[in-house]
Amino acid sequence: MRSEPAVTLHTVCGLEELAGHGASGVSHVLSLLDPGTPEPEVFSAYGAHARTTLRFHDCLGPGEGLVPPEPDDVAAILAFGRQLDGAAHLLVHCHYGLSRSTAALLMLFAQAEPEAPAEALVARLHALREPAWPNARMIGFADAQLGRAGRLSEAVRQLHALQLQVRPHLAELLRGLGRGAEVDAAEA
Repeated sequence: MRSEPAVTLHTVCGLEELAGHGASGVSHVLSLLDPGTPEPEVFSAYGAHARTTLRFHDCLGPGEGLVPPEPDDVAAILAFGRQLDGAAHLLVHCHYGLSRSTAALLMLFAQAEPEAPAEALVARLHALREPAWPNARMIGFADAQLGRAGRLSEAVRQLHALQLQVRPHLAELLRGLGRGAEVDAAEA
């Protein structure tokens, strides 16, 4: 059991923001990209760093042309997290820095601090990336793999509810993107 997170600095962002972090001493990168998306060229301007890339869509389940996140993807994220001891600066990114990347960072927080309340971990994530909307499918798998008994999922549901209060327009947008189950849960 660890009392302090292994990583001293965390960054979560989208593709358009990657260039702004090249000189910030990033030591580890977790890239969560859509299948078929090329590796971002911007990483050639970064200093030496370890990078893992996983490819799946930001969705809640199978659909035409969609590759949803699966338990093996979450297991790979958690395996990446077990290699972070001594990491100085972790950067996690997806396309927009809102859903897959925030879900991944939350599960890494939960793994590093197994005794920390889920609500505290979600609050830390929210403070780090205010518009965070973690992917509920990913969090459900992480909940099970980390033995959190649904507490991560419930804390994320509460964050989603808060985000809908602040940004009510998201409900229609997310429903249109096939993410209505998250909206329904947040509104319940």
